[in-house]
Amino acid sequence: MALKQVSSNKCFEGFQKVFEHDSAELKCKMKFGIYLPPKAETGKCPVLYWLSGLTCTEQNFITKAAFQQAAAEHGLIVVAPDTSPRGCNIEGEDESWDFGTGAGFYVDATEDPWKTNYRMYSYIKDELPKLINANFPTDPERMSIFGHSMGGHGALILALKNPGKYKSVSAFAPICNPIQCQWGKKALGGYLGPDASKWEAYDATQLVKSYSGARLDILIDQGKDDQFLSAGQLLPDNFIAACTERKIPVVFRLQQASCFCSPCYYFIASFINDHIKHHAKYLNA
Repeated sequence: MALKQVSSNKCFEGFQKVFEHDSAELKCKMKFGIYLPPKAETGKCPVLYWLSGLTCTEQNFITKAAFQQAAAEHGLIVVAPDTSPRGCNIEGEDESWDFGTGAGFYVDATEDPWKTNYRMYSYIKDELPKLINANFPTDPERMSIFGHSMGGHGALILALKNPGKYKSVSAFAPICNPIQCQWGKKALGGYLGPDASKWEAYDATQLVKSYSGARLDILIDQGKDDQFLSAGQLLPDNFIAACTERKIPVVFRLQQASCFCSPCYYFIASFINDHIKHHAKYLNA
């Protein structure tokens, strides 16, 4: 599959690049950011996938999170894809900030008119890793995932639905129980239809209740003053309770930090090194 390089910048002796490609899964052009550490020039490296939140593109994380120095030190390739298909000419795709463009929710839609293009789950799970492994010096057996908000939801469900695929998982302010919050009900109802039982396949709190795969040590950072936490959109307590019941290790850190729109990246940048170290422990083992 052909890749078109959009940009390339030297960064901590590695390169921060952006590429564009035609996605067979999403039936549109997609962009992703990729950081190639210095080690990638001489050998294969593990890959850490970042999933961004609502309204984001591939640019938010690579320009605001300040992860590149830690990734260079630990020899990790970091891939940051876009958050949804774009320009699909679907009626209503640009009407809401929390549904449609910039809000793919990392599910495979089953409802018209979304089901042809809105297949972010399969794009992240299958198509994108195949593309990355075919074009960059990766070790396909060493892969981890993390994300923020909607992307934290995506990281958790991908790890829980695919035991052993990812060596580790972490999240910043993830949407932990989408079947119980307004964001989730809107997105899952729109993409998957009105049968709420089908939504459970994309809900981390529900998935962890039946998880029986390889051990996962989960790290979550949450801003104490996050207005979406107090509004009941994130519901981390439900996820922690389910993990505790299943004896699945989860480190939940309630930080003295806010998290709202662009300032979220001050929060993410404050703790990104901890997350990189968390993943490096497993990826470089």
